[in-house]
Amino acid sequence: MNNVFPDFKDIELKDIKLFKEFFYYYKPETSEWTFTNLFMWRNYYGFKWAIYKDWLFLICYKGKGETMAFQPVGPPSRKEATILLLEWLKYENNIKKPIITRADKRLVKEMEGVESLSINPEREHFDYVYLREDLVKLSGNKYSSKRNHINKLLKSFNVIYDDLDMSKIANCIKLQEKWCRQKRCDEDMSLMGEWEAIKEVLIHFDSLDLKGGVLIIENEVVAFTIGEMLNNKTAVVHIEKADSDLPGLYPFINQRFCEHGLQGAEYINREQDLGILGLREAKLSYYPNYFAEKFSLVLR
Repeated sequence: MNNVFPDFKDIELKDIKLFKEFFYYYKPETSEWTFTNLFMWRNYYGFKWAIYKDWLFLICYKGKGETMAFQPVGPPSRKEATILLLEWLKYENNIKKPIITRADKRLVKEMEGVESLSINPEREHFDYVYLREDLVKLSGNKYSSKRNHINKLLKSFNVIYDDLDMSKIANCIKLQEKWCRQKRCDEDMSLMGEWEAIKEVLIHFDSLDLKGGVLIIENEVVAFTIGEMLNNKTAVVHIEKADSDLPGLYPFINQRFCEHGLQGAEYINREQDLGILGLREAKLSYYPNYFAEKFSLVLR
């Protein structure tokens, strides 16, 4: 293997087996740790990876002086690997404030007592985790508005839910292009980055071994969603897009996908809100069962 630390390399589709093996044994609880997530965002974040002993190292490489790291993935204890990675950022990359971002609670616990680290919660990166049963049944007063939106949609249109497969990919791309026109993606670098990431997932849908669902009205795909199992009990939803002109599509595809596409899960991780107020309100409106917390580790 030629990418032994500190020889980092770009993420490629052929790396999927190695990454999945690391994640199978680690059993992640936070949404970053699927091959799909890292692959789809690899260009936007400049992801590169290397192996150090029994650990997978991942960095966001934006050039000298702009690099940060994600947590080492592998067996405990990761103290040695974590300190090595932070010191490499500091001394080899001239990072004045070496940081590991989006670290989970397991790593924080492993690093207890290391006085050279400053550890702080990153609320904007907390994942929202729900009981699948809650999202399927939408029962009780707290979900009445979701049910009302769905019922209004179904009274107005004949909406068909179906599994996503390669025969529907072109129509999903068409819908995403419409969504981007509605949201003026070309004026927002983050939305353009998201569009490129979604395109990667759609094009490589079969190779990434994902699950997905679509809503169809009059032979047109009006919403699509994509996810996969994160660990033995939890599924993660990577993408959810719908025609902005039709209210009720988002709660309906969420409900149907959780019911028909993610039957093996007890929990559904719907990722973070990135500190965006509207996104935070939307995720809170589904009443998460708990947050998968994340932290920054900064070398003092």
